[in-house]
Amino acid sequence: MISGMLGRKVGMTQIFTEDGIRVPVTVVQTGPMTVVQVKTQERDGYEAVQMGFEPQLKAKKVNKPQQGHFKDVPPMKVLCEFQVDNPGEVEVGQSFDLTVFDEGEVVDVSGTSKGKGFQGVVRRYGYRGGPAAHGSQFHRQPGSIGQGTTPGRVFPGKRMPGRMGGKKVTIRNLTISKVLPEKNLVLIKGAIPSHNGALVTIKKTGFGKSG
Repeated sequence: MISGMLGRKVGMTQIFTEDGIRVPVTVVQTGPMTVVQVKTQERDGYEAVQMGFEPQLKAKKVNKPQQGHFKDVPPMKVLCEFQVDNPGEVEVGQSFDLTVFDEGEVVDVSGTSKGKGFQGVVRRYGYRGGPAAHGSQFHRQPGSIGQGTTPGRVFPGKRMPGRMGGKKVTIRNLTISKVLPEKNLVLIKGAIPSHNGALVTIKKTGFGKSG
Protein backbone atom coordinates (compact mmCIF):
# COMPACT_ATOMS: atom_id res chain seq x y z
CA MET A 1 0.00 0.00 0.00
CA ILE A 2 1.21 3.50 -0.84
CA SER A 3 1.59 6.10 1.91
CA GLY A 4 -0.24 8.96 0.19
CA MET A 5 -1.26 10.80 -2.95
CA LEU A 6 -1.19 14.22 -4.58
CA GLY A 7 -4.32 16.23 -5.29
CA ARG A 8 -5.79 19.58 -6.21
CA LYS A 9 -7.79 21.53 -3.67
CA VAL A 10 -11.25 22.23 -5.09
CA GLY A 11 -12.81 24.18 -2.23
CA MET A 12 -14.88 23.77 0.92
CA THR A 13 -18.44 22.61 1.43
CA GLN A 14 -20.46 20.81 4.08
CA ILE A 15 -22.04 17.41 4.51
CA PHE A 16 -24.46 16.01 7.05
CA THR A 17 -24.07 12.86 9.09
CA GLU A 18 -26.86 10.36 9.68
CA ASP A 19 -27.58 12.16 12.96
CA GLY A 20 -28.07 15.47 11.15
CA ILE A 21 -24.78 16.99 12.31
CA ARG A 22 -23.25 19.45 9.85
CA VAL A 23 -19.58 18.73 9.08
CA PRO A 24 -17.39 21.23 7.17
CA VAL A 25 -15.18 19.45 4.63
CA THR A 26 -12.54 20.32 2.05
CA VAL A 27 -12.93 18.75 -1.38
CA VAL A 28 -9.72 17.47 -2.98
CA GLN A 29 -9.53 16.03 -6.48
CA THR A 30 -6.91 13.31 -6.74
CA GLY A 31 -6.89 11.30 -9.93
CA PRO A 32 -4.90 8.16 -10.69
CA MET A 33 -1.15 8.39 -10.11
CA THR A 34 1.35 6.39 -12.14
CA VAL A 35 4.60 4.84 -10.88
CA VAL A 36 7.47 6.49 -12.80
CA GLN A 37 10.45 5.06 -10.91
CA VAL A 38 11.06 2.58 -8.10
CA LYS A 39 13.79 3.55 -5.61
CA THR A 40 15.73 0.64 -4.13
CA GLN A 41 18.06 0.32 -1.15
CA GLU A 42 20.86 -1.07 -3.32
CA ARG A 43 20.83 1.67 -5.97
CA ASP A 44 19.45 4.74 -4.17
CA GLY A 45 20.07 4.05 -0.49
CA TYR A 46 16.38 4.03 0.43
CA GLU A 47 13.11 2.49 -0.67
CA ALA A 48 10.33 4.57 -2.21
CA VAL A 49 8.33 5.02 -5.39
CA GLN A 50 8.32 8.11 -7.59
CA MET A 51 4.77 8.88 -8.68
CA GLY A 52 3.56 11.05 -11.54
CA PHE A 53 0.45 13.22 -11.30
CA GLU A 54 -1.48 14.90 -14.13
CA PRO A 55 -0.36 13.89 -17.64
CA GLN A 56 1.68 16.40 -19.62
CA LEU A 57 -0.39 16.96 -22.76
CA LYS A 58 2.01 19.26 -24.64
CA ALA A 59 4.99 17.33 -26.04
CA LYS A 60 6.96 20.52 -26.66
CA LYS A 61 7.21 21.09 -22.92
CA VAL A 62 9.05 17.78 -22.39
CA ASN A 63 12.82 18.17 -22.85
CA LYS A 64 15.20 15.36 -23.77
CA PRO A 65 16.24 14.41 -20.20
CA GLN A 66 12.55 14.16 -19.28
CA GLN A 67 11.86 12.09 -22.38
CA GLY A 68 14.44 9.58 -21.17
CA HIS A 69 13.00 9.59 -17.67
CA PHE A 70 9.48 8.99 -18.99
CA LYS A 71 10.48 6.37 -21.56
CA ASP A 72 8.19 3.72 -20.04
CA VAL A 73 5.27 5.96 -18.98
CA PRO A 74 3.53 9.06 -20.38
CA PRO A 75 5.14 12.37 -19.31
CA MET A 76 3.70 13.81 -16.10
CA LYS A 77 3.45 17.39 -14.88
CA VAL A 78 4.23 16.70 -11.20
CA LEU A 79 6.53 14.11 -9.60
CA CYS A 80 6.55 13.15 -5.94
CA GLU A 81 7.99 10.29 -3.88
CA PHE A 82 5.97 8.20 -1.46
CA GLN A 83 6.74 5.27 0.80
CA VAL A 84 5.27 1.84 0.16
CA ASP A 85 5.08 -1.17 2.44
CA ASN A 86 5.87 -3.60 -0.40
CA PRO A 87 8.30 -1.89 -2.83
CA GLY A 88 9.28 -5.21 -4.40
CA GLU A 89 5.73 -5.70 -5.68
CA VAL A 90 5.45 -2.26 -7.33
CA GLU A 91 6.28 -1.91 -11.01
CA VAL A 92 6.84 1.08 -13.30
CA GLY A 93 3.59 1.99 -15.03
CA GLN A 94 1.40 0.72 -12.21
CA SER A 95 -1.43 3.09 -11.22
CA PHE A 96 -2.91 3.97 -7.84
CA ASP A 97 -6.19 5.77 -7.22
CA LEU A 98 -7.87 7.25 -4.16
CA THR A 99 -9.20 3.85 -3.12
CA VAL A 100 -5.99 3.63 -1.08
CA PHE A 101 -7.87 5.81 1.44
CA ASP A 102 -10.74 4.64 3.62
CA GLU A 103 -13.54 6.69 5.11
CA GLY A 104 -12.69 7.56 8.70
CA GLU A 105 -8.94 7.23 8.10
CA VAL A 106 -6.61 9.83 9.65
CA VAL A 107 -4.26 11.70 7.29
CA ASP A 108 -1.78 14.59 7.22
CA VAL A 109 -2.29 17.23 4.52
CA SER A 110 0.53 19.52 3.34
CA GLY A 111 0.30 22.57 1.11
CA THR A 112 1.58 26.10 0.59
CA SER A 113 -0.23 28.73 2.61
CA LYS A 114 -1.73 31.76 0.90
CA GLY A 115 0.77 34.57 0.41
CA LYS A 116 -0.29 37.82 2.10
CA GLY A 117 2.72 39.93 1.16
CA PHE A 118 4.50 42.26 3.60
CA GLN A 119 2.39 42.64 6.75
CA GLY A 120 2.75 44.22 10.16
CA VAL A 121 2.78 42.45 13.48
CA VAL A 122 -0.94 42.99 14.14
CA ARG A 123 -2.02 40.94 11.16
CA ARG A 124 1.01 38.67 10.96
CA TYR A 125 1.10 37.58 14.60
CA GLY A 126 -2.12 38.91 16.12
CA TYR A 127 -0.56 41.66 18.26
CA ARG A 128 -3.11 43.65 20.21
CA GLY A 129 -1.74 47.03 19.18
CA GLY A 130 -1.97 50.28 21.07
CA PRO A 131 -4.90 52.55 21.97
CA ALA A 132 -7.08 53.69 19.09
CA ALA A 133 -7.75 57.09 20.67
CA HIS A 134 -6.71 60.35 19.03
CA GLY A 135 -3.18 61.44 19.80
CA SER A 136 -1.88 58.09 21.03
CA GLN A 137 0.51 57.77 18.05
CA PHE A 138 0.80 54.08 18.86
CA HIS A 139 -1.86 52.09 17.00
CA ARG A 140 -0.45 49.08 15.14
CA GLN A 141 3.24 49.26 16.03
CA PRO A 142 5.21 46.39 17.60
CA GLY A 143 6.46 48.50 20.50
CA SER A 144 9.73 47.73 22.26
CA ILE A 145 11.73 44.96 20.59
CA GLY A 146 14.48 44.52 23.19
CA GLN A 147 16.43 45.89 26.13
CA GLY A 148 18.84 48.81 26.22
CA THR A 149 22.58 48.62 26.81
CA THR A 150 22.35 45.06 28.10
CA PRO A 151 22.26 42.99 25.96
CA GLY A 152 22.15 45.79 23.41
CA ARG A 153 20.73 43.73 20.58
CA VAL A 154 17.52 42.20 19.29
CA PHE A 155 17.23 38.49 20.01
CA PRO A 156 16.91 36.17 16.98
CA GLY A 157 13.37 35.02 16.31
CA LYS A 158 11.74 38.23 17.52
CA ARG A 159 8.34 38.64 15.91
CA MET A 160 8.63 41.54 13.51
CA PRO A 161 6.87 42.82 10.38
CA GLY A 162 7.69 40.84 7.24
CA ARG A 163 6.39 38.59 4.50
CA MET A 164 3.35 36.62 5.58
CA GLY A 165 2.30 33.26 4.16
CA GLY A 166 3.70 31.46 1.15
CA LYS A 167 5.22 28.70 3.28
CA LYS A 168 4.72 24.96 3.46
CA VAL A 169 2.13 24.09 6.10
CA THR A 170 1.12 20.63 7.31
CA ILE A 171 -2.17 20.02 9.10
CA ARG A 172 -2.02 16.73 10.98
CA ASN A 173 -4.62 14.22 12.11
CA LEU A 174 -7.43 15.16 9.74
CA THR A 175 -10.22 12.67 9.13
CA ILE A 176 -11.41 11.54 5.71
CA SER A 177 -15.18 12.00 5.77
CA LYS A 178 -16.04 10.54 2.37
CA VAL A 179 -14.35 8.97 -0.66
CA LEU A 180 -15.95 9.31 -4.11
CA PRO A 181 -13.92 7.09 -6.51
CA GLU A 182 -16.27 7.63 -9.44
CA LYS A 183 -15.55 11.39 -9.32
CA ASN A 184 -11.92 11.16 -8.11
CA LEU A 185 -12.87 13.26 -5.08
CA VAL A 186 -12.01 12.87 -1.42
CA LEU A 187 -13.71 14.91 1.31
CA ILE A 188 -11.49 15.79 4.28
CA LYS A 189 -12.99 17.10 7.51
CA GLY A 190 -11.89 20.66 8.31
CA ALA A 191 -9.73 23.16 6.44
CA ILE A 192 -6.43 22.53 4.71
CA PRO A 193 -3.74 25.01 3.57
CA SER A 194 -3.42 26.47 0.04
CA HIS A 195 -5.80 28.29 -2.27
CA ASN A 196 -8.37 26.62 -4.49
CA GLY A 197 -6.68 24.81 -7.35
CA ALA A 198 -3.38 24.44 -5.51
CA LEU A 199 -1.44 21.20 -5.24
CA VAL A 200 -1.64 19.41 -1.88
CA THR A 201 -0.14 16.21 -0.49
CA ILE A 202 -2.26 13.73 1.46
CA LYS A 203 -0.33 11.21 3.55
CA LYS A 204 -1.49 8.50 5.88
CA THR A 205 -0.73 9.42 9.48
CA GLY A 206 1.93 7.19 10.99
CA PHE A 207 2.44 5.15 7.82
CA GLY A 208 5.08 2.47 8.30
CA LYS A 209 5.35 2.99 12.06
CA SER A 210 4.92 -0.05 14.24
CA GLY A 211 2.79 -0.19 17.29
